[in-house]
Amino acid sequence: MAWYDESVFYHIYPLGLTGAPRQNPYGAPEHRLNTLLPWISHIKAIGCNALYIGPLFESVGHGYETTDYKKLDSRLGTNEDLKNFVAECHKQGIKVVLDGVFNHTGRDFFAFKDLQKNREHSPYKDWYCNVNFWGNTEYNDGFSYENWGGYNLLAKLNQHNPAVKDYICDVIRFWVHEFDIDGIRLDAADVLNFEFMKALRQTANEVKPDFWLMGEVIHGDYTRWVNEGTLHCVTNYTLHKALYSGHNDHNYFEIAHTVKRLYGMGGNRVDGLRLYNFVDNHDVERIYTKLNNKAHFTPVHILLYTLPGVPSVYYGSEFGIEGKKERFSDDSLRPALSLSDYADACEKNPCTRLIAALGRIRRNTPALSYGDYNELLLTNRQYAFSRNLNGVYALVTVNNDDSDYVMTLPAGNAPEYIGALSGEKVSVNNGNITVNIKSNSGDIWLPLTEAHTVPADTVLSDTVPEKPAAPVTASAPGTSDAPATTSTPDTSAVSVTASTPDMSAVSVTTSTPDASADFERGRIAGLQEAILAIMEKNGPVTDQMHRDVSNNIYHDSLIKWIKSFR
Repeated sequence: MAWYDESVFYHIYPLGLTGAPRQNPYGAPEHRLNTLLPWISHIKAIGCNALYIGPLFESVGHGYETTDYKKLDSRLGTNEDLKNFVAECHKQGIKVVLDGVFNHTGRDFFAFKDLQKNREHSPYKDWYCNVNFWGNTEYNDGFSYENWGGYNLLAKLNQHNPAVKDYICDVIRFWVHEFDIDGIRLDAADVLNFEFMKALRQTANEVKPDFWLMGEVIHGDYTRWVNEGTLHCVTNYTLHKALYSGHNDHNYFEIAHTVKRLYGMGGNRVDGLRLYNFVDNHDVERIYTKLNNKAHFTPVHILLYTLPGVPSVYYGSEFGIEGKKERFSDDSLRPALSLSDYADACEKNPCTRLIAALGRIRRNTPALSYGDYNELLLTNRQYAFSRNLNGVYALVTVNNDDSDYVMTLPAGNAPEYIGALSGEKVSVNNGNITVNIKSNSGDIWLPLTEAHTVPADTVLSDTVPEKPAAPVTASAPGTSDAPATTSTPDTSAVSVTASTPDMSAVSVTTSTPDASADFERGRIAGLQEAILAIMEKNGPVTDQMHRDVSNNIYHDSLIKWIKSFR
């Protein structure tokens, strides 16, 4: 067990959040990083215990054209500012992971500048890939070189060169010695040389116990990167796509299939393949923008926090802000925000309250970090699974339909369960619990015993205000004089509760039934048969599905169930 196994991450793009200019004037340091110090308490308040922040070091513009790996970007401040920032995070119990942009440098990097000056005679001519002194670039360098992503602004480092490898490893040692960081997220890890990554992993093993290497990988067999020789973790873009499209398309099969495939990559063991799970970041549109039905914000985040992997929240998304990817700009994904505009968000913004509750539940429920995953129920609109740690089960239920749904789930040996979000208690009967999952919502059901109780501050009330905080403005970096208003969620569409059926309302009579009772039972049976018939047309009907139907004896719920089939 390492610190990152139990982490809930918060992700900050600092040049955006602080409203730094798009282009670096290389002037006197502006201490914008210090404006993020109050955010540390906010990060802790919403249940996060780790921070991924970056890029941070001196660069030309967006941060990924590095000029100096050992100097904080002058738009953000000084090295002393970064040292103090990390120290304050540690003081509040938050680990810090920085962005490591080691695949390429900017053109102002010292090695590239020397190459421009001395050409064939530069001691750094082999630091870059495919340098051709018979070629040229749009910058009229008098030579060409391999770039990243088609941009000559980003000169690709020659990772096969031992001098480059040694330099980058020294950078990692410097960051740990100077700033006391806890890990690095490797930018563009899917194009890094594997021998280069092995050297980085050896350095990580040397510099600090449990020093974490996480890589940005978009597609592929994640086990190529995640193993004992290279990285501890990679970004889970596969699940990211499934989480939003699985809700937009009412297709939980996509999510469940993705989870099963990724879980299988790790040998069906939680410790086999831990991935960095997210629903948005600085490169993709905000989750609140991507969701066709904004009410799905709730089940999406319940899954983010409960499926195998390490959950992460991108700054501002806990408030339900929007951000759309533009053709030539990512500025709307990386806005400047003022924390004072969200001072009461944990109390009044339902999105923030949900995120905070999920953070506390995650950190207080070891099964969600270490428990085995087992699928319990799956339809296109309903999904349930368990996380089992040493016989202690956390049961997760989500519903993307506009109607409620009754589930009957195996519940282990505990006598009673409680909905960690709703506070509802349900008894175990014949090894099962039966719960009613509200439309476009979900819950996390935990065994209620003397040794395991749910903290009161994770339970969300039934009533939420019509609106969260008042609308606030969010400026793109360097455009604070022309703010773009970010919309706030319609809280009536974000359901955060799940209740259980009132079993006391179901009367069982031993006397001779009258005609009306016969009629009612026949009507219920007819509706149940109709549901099973529709299910059979859609595919195989499992024993669990039969039990779910037979246990639902509520007329209105059955009618809604039939209407839910599309």
